[in-house]
Amino acid sequence: MSRVLVDADACPVKAEALRVVERHGAPVLYVANGGLRPVDHPLARMVYVAQGPDEADKWIADQAGPGDVVVTADLPLAAKCVAAGAAVLNHNGEAFTPANIGERLATRDLMADLRAADPFRQGSGRGFAKADRTRFLDALERALRAARPAAGASHGRDSKG
Repeated sequence: MSRVLVDADACPVKAEALRVVERHGAPVLYVANGGLRPVDHPLARMVYVAQGPDEADKWIADQAGPGDVVVTADLPLAAKCVAAGAAVLNHNGEAFTPANIGERLATRDLMADLRAADPFRQGSGRGFAKADRTRFLDALERALRAARPAAGASHGRDSKG
C-alpha cells in the first residue's frame, strides 16, 4: 500500500494530504522535529525526530521508496526521494521528477550564489494561494493513483517507523 510521507514542519497542506489519503485508505506520516499537534485519525501518524538541522529530511530520505509519495518543498530532500523511486510533490502540487530535479537544484544553487554576491537582493517568492492548494489536492490524488501498482513490492523499511 502506498504511504504519504509529509515533511511537516512548515507544510501548509497537512490537512489536504489527510483528506486525499482518506479516499485511498493510505497512511500518512507527518515527520517533524516537534511542535506539531498530534492528528487524531486512524490513517495519520506523527513521527517526531531528534532536534537538529535536517533530521526530519534524513528520516524521510531513509524511508522513502517506490510506491511512496513524499510531500516537501526541500529540494535536496526531493532529489534523494526521487532517486529512491518515490513520487515527490511540492506543496503547490508541482511534481519533482528525474527529468526536472537536476535543473531545480541547479537553479536553487545559482540563486543562493546570487544572493550571497548581493546581500541587498530580495527574494521574489509569491505567497501560497488557494489555487496552490487545489493544484496540490489534484496532484496528490493523481500520485496516489499512479503509486498503487508500485506499492506492492515496497516498504521493507517500514519496520523503522
